[in-house]
Amino acid sequence: MTEVTGAPGQIDEASVRRKYRQLTLDLIERGLTITTMESCTSGQVASLITDTEGASAILKGAFVTYSNAAKVRQGVPAEIIDTYGVYSPQCAVGMAEACRAACEADIGIGITGSFGNVDPNNPDSVPGEVYFAIATRDGTHPCHCTVPPQTSRLAYKLYMADVIVDQLPAVMDGSH
Repeated sequence: MTEVTGAPGQIDEASVRRKYRQLTLDLIERGLTITTMESCTSGQVASLITDTEGASAILKGAFVTYSNAAKVRQGVPAEIIDTYGVYSPQCAVGMAEACRAACEADIGIGITGSFGNVDPNNPDSVPGEVYFAIATRDGTHPCHCTVPPQTSRLAYKLYMADVIVDQLPAVMDGSH
């Protein structure tokens, strides 16, 4: 599992949007498709991808699976959540692989974690701890990120979106 960090402090939303515009254009140019299964980011990554004209050519679908049951309904094995917890690299891997398979996409991204508060439905919740995974035909790459306190829920989501977009080029090029 790769430990990743984002920029210290607050994220510049305009910068994140520029990165996703470039990512989307790169995916279109390369003919690569992508899908997401997002929990704590609530679809923010998919939303950023679709902000660029032409994204329908590459976004094969997206799932917001905020509850454990929704993750299982979308293909994450219940045994993963039962054994490792919903906030784990194993769950992020299950999410990335399940959405990639369901949408027959080249790239699947799974994101699970807790931002500024403890999740009353999951005792393994640690505020600020996020796991994500990027699945491709070459394998699945789990990552962990400790998110510093942010000013809003949107700021937390943008922070993680920024961390993830920075990891994608290496995975897409097979150098991760």
